[in-house]
Amino acid sequence: MQPVSEILPHSRVIPANACRRERWRNGLGWTREVLSGSIAGPPDDAGWDWRLSIAEIEAEAAYSRFEGVDREQMLLSGSGLRLIRAGGDTLLMPPHERVRFSGEEEMTAQPVDGRVEVVNLMWRRDRVEVASWHRPLVGPMVIFAEPRSTWAVHLIAGQARFDDDSGLPPLASGDTAIFAAGDARLRHVLDGGGEAWLIRLAARVQ
Repeated sequence: MQPVSEILPHSRVIPANACRRERWRNGLGWTREVLSGSIAGPPDDAGWDWRLSIAEIEAEAAYSRFEGVDREQMLLSGSGLRLIRAGGDTLLMPPHERVRFSGEEEMTAQPVDGRVEVVNLMWRRDRVEVASWHRPLVGPMVIFAEPRSTWAVHLIAGQARFDDDSGLPPLASGDTAIFAAGDARLRHVLDGGGEAWLIRLAARVQ
């Protein structure tokens, strides 16, 4: 796999209906992958440095282990998700609670009163630094992607539109925009109403 700056030299929008659906590695759930990529040179045998996806959980299921990986999950829909873990359970409640945890941690997901969806971000902790923000979208928002950084903007709810110079299509609920800056800083203005999860990925400084 090429570095993400070569895969995505500028920006793009990934519609919700373009994400392929696949089984979890342990066969106990489903994932719709949004995008994965490498950000810190040639990837290792796993083939990615970071991965963004939507998980569908209908019944109690154990999470797969991912060595060397950190994870963050946000509840998208449903009545709640209980994460059963050795150090004490974590309950993600509506509308959009989130949690960060180690991929090595043994954990079981237990939906509260039926099916839930979560947005799932995974990254290799020795190669990638991640920051994320859950933000309401009320009018214009300016997003700067610094050189060699990658941003993902997942529209949780609502509708939004980029500035005309971006050449990007509008965002509907469930769509994801990716900004891969390469060697030059990118600037986008996103205008609309709703809620968004903003994610910044950059190579970890050794």
